[in-house]
Amino acid sequence: MKDYSLLKINLMGGIVSPGTLQYILSAAREAGVRDISFGARQQLLMYVKAETVRGTGIFDLKNKLDISNIDFEVDSDDFPNIISSYCAEEVFPTGQWISEGIYKDIFDGFDYQPKLKVNISDFQQSFTPFFTGNLNFIASNTQNFWYLYVRPKQTNRIFRFPILIYTLEIPKISKRIEEVIWNNPEMDENEVYEKVIAQGEIISQVIPEDLKLPKFSLPYYEGFNRYGDKTWLGIYRRNETFSVDFLQDICQVCLETKVGQICITPWKSLIIKGIEKKHRNLWDELLGKHTINVRHAANELNWQVEDLSPEGLALKKSIIREFDDEDVRTFGLSFAVQTRPKSEVFGSVVIKKRNIFNGLSSVFDIYHTVDFNPNTRELILFEKGVNKAHVPEILQRLSKRFYALSSKQEVTVVKEKERKASDLQLIKVHQCKVCFTVYDERFGDSVNNIAVGVKFTDLPNDYCCPVCEAAKEEFAEVKVDALLV
Repeated sequence: MKDYSLLKINLMGGIVSPGTLQYILSAAREAGVRDISFGARQQLLMYVKAETVRGTGIFDLKNKLDISNIDFEVDSDDFPNIISSYCAEEVFPTGQWISEGIYKDIFDGFDYQPKLKVNISDFQQSFTPFFTGNLNFIASNTQNFWYLYVRPKQTNRIFRFPILIYTLEIPKISKRIEEVIWNNPEMDENEVYEKVIAQGEIISQVIPEDLKLPKFSLPYYEGFNRYGDKTWLGIYRRNETFSVDFLQDICQVCLETKVGQICITPWKSLIIKGIEKKHRNLWDELLGKHTINVRHAANELNWQVEDLSPEGLALKKSIIREFDDEDVRTFGLSFAVQTRPKSEVFGSVVIKKRNIFNGLSSVFDIYHTVDFNPNTRELILFEKGVNKAHVPEILQRLSKRFYALSSKQEVTVVKEKERKASDLQLIKVHQCKVCFTVYDERFGDSVNNIAVGVKFTDLPNDYCCPVCEAAKEEFAEVKVDALLV
């Protein structure tokens, strides 16, 4: 019997009004919640005493959320949040035509809860990820029209929808595509397009040019920062938790000073926009009251850890301490820690935990994305089977490789209509269909004492997966660029 349940509230587009958040926090506090977290998909997460525990307040909390028509899930994640780059609007470099009103027009059009992940992104920003969704809408140079990149669930196959989508059609086409591909993830792009259009025409335009995205550079998103005649405040917490008391005080100051919204970022931080100069002292006093630091080092901010992962956070902290001791430069890079096999993280360097000896021990495999571009899902293995104590050292070597590459050529992000074949795409490996572990003859399998260079077909018939012990026949041949990660 578990003692706590995880309650999740989607904050659509990463936006919440101070009044709504204050209501949620008050209800949560009455249910015994003292700290909450924000997720990588801009949602609110809290642990509440489970219904089976005597004296729990979860019943009243759920009732209050229902009364106010606030959607939530308990111990499930059937409806991933719609995320957006609105948190970057005004405060970081963005496109010319996207405004707060356009984002909100899109959000208002969703009259259903998507089961697929939907991303709404400005094409010129590099603060929020472009391709972590199943339906990735990216603004084009043509005003009010968007590219759409589709990634069927549980695949790394991405294809571009053959037309630009009008702003107000985004909710409609999202619903249609979800209905088409939910049970048919292998459907090809032509079939998807034909079935979607067969349900009725949508306002669209032909695609005039391939999408070109900016070079990734994560802006410093913490502390007080001026823009125009106002200030925005970024708040990051090292443990990725915020006390309910602190957040309630934030809501109160926002209401008193007529700040109309609070933004949650994919980096699990907060951004409060529109702070007037005359109110700056109120925010200073608030931070002082709760002893909140807002000047962490940049090499601590460019990390993404799985939601609610103490193990991942502990690894991140140990690496950062060593980076600080060695004065390691990480500008231009972003790091991600994955401790659970099927979780999704965003970064140009990905550190994946892998259990060995039937889970009695673990090692880490370290990957980087193609050209160190975090907006591609193509991972290149850099080092396999690394002991935890040696991970910082390997990451330092990888950082040096990144800067050597950067000195020779500019790292840019370009998504073309057709991906060109590469050596990486031609490599075939075998992947376990149960836990997604990969057997690659270039590396062998140290757990099962399989030497480097042994082909999959030459493995003994009783070979089994080193992670989940699935039989040899449970492996499927796949190209590297189609791996499930």
